[in-house]
Amino acid sequence: MTAYIHPTAILEDGVELGSGTSVWDNVHIRRGARVGEQCIIGEKTYVAYEVHIGNRVKINAMVYICAAVTIEDGVMISAGTIFTNDRFPRAATADLKQLRPSDPDEHTLPTLVREGATIGAGCTIGNDLVIGRFAMVGMGSLVTKSVPDFHLAIGHPAASVGCVCRCGQPLVRFSTEESRNAGRVACPVCLLPYEVRDGVVSELAPPR
Repeated sequence: MTAYIHPTAILEDGVELGSGTSVWDNVHIRRGARVGEQCIIGEKTYVAYEVHIGNRVKINAMVYICAAVTIEDGVMISAGTIFTNDRFPRAATADLKQLRPSDPDEHTLPTLVREGATIGAGCTIGNDLVIGRFAMVGMGSLVTKSVPDFHLAIGHPAASVGCVCRCGQPLVRFSTEESRNAGRVACPVCLLPYEVRDGVVSELAPPR
């Protein structure tokens, strides 16, 4: 199965697309970017130089993915999300006589979105951080620090308020110290088991 590319999409030299991937209208993917199999790149999305995107990733409309971002398999990035990669950006040199180049340099900081994570609509994602496996970032959040595996983070700045299952259902809300040490819990929908200790979520072997 080949990739689908909408006639209005712009793909620069060296872009790699996996089998079954769809690139929709007015998408712009810069040189050297790699997109895996069975992905969806929604309309008016921008993917910068050398960005790596895994398999079965859904990227909704009007998402901005800058250089130094890596997205692993099975990630959901909702509409209007913006990634960043420079903490102290300037348009020009200090004397304002020259534009600073836009290519990645020593000031470009990485962001890693681990497998299975979800980023809600309208989020802004900082840099030099990791969004953990199967973590969930609530819509409109400002992420300024790493989000642990399976955590639910919301707010400005985003903070962990609980944890979620692989299927996305809430497991525990971190309202007390006891809730951060809930011990063994099971998803109320799919029944997958977990253990929560000191806010760390560990997967357990499902019962036979």
